[in-house]
Amino acid sequence: MEKGLVISVVDDDESVRESLPGLLKALGFLAHAFSSAEEYLASEGVGTSRCLILDVAMPGMSGPELQMELKRRGLRTPIIFITAHGDETIRRQLLERGAVECLLKPFSDTQLLDALNVALPQD
Repeated sequence: MEKGLVISVVDDDESVRESLPGLLKALGFLAHAFSSAEEYLASEGVGTSRCLILDVAMPGMSGPELQMELKRRGLRTPIIFITAHGDETIRRQLLERGAVECLLKPFSDTQLLDALNVALPQD
């Protein structure tokens, strides 16, 4: 993994916003956390994130809605969805729409690292 890559975490769950950036930093990434899709869209993270770890179900704009908004804006930031509600149909739809992976909470460090390796391939 190339060090110093910015990864943004968008999740309404405060415990995820506190723990996941710490794990990402331990893996050598720069991480920023946002409590909503709207907060992310209003930030500089939109232009600087090399990968987005995005909750599926959030109040306001959902993860899939944010994915569509980014596509509408012409942004192709790799997205790893995370969800507490495991549904293979939704997972398949997210992957068909271009998501790198859809991980079921709680997921392992290895599962996350595997998804990041796909999202951020080494040159």
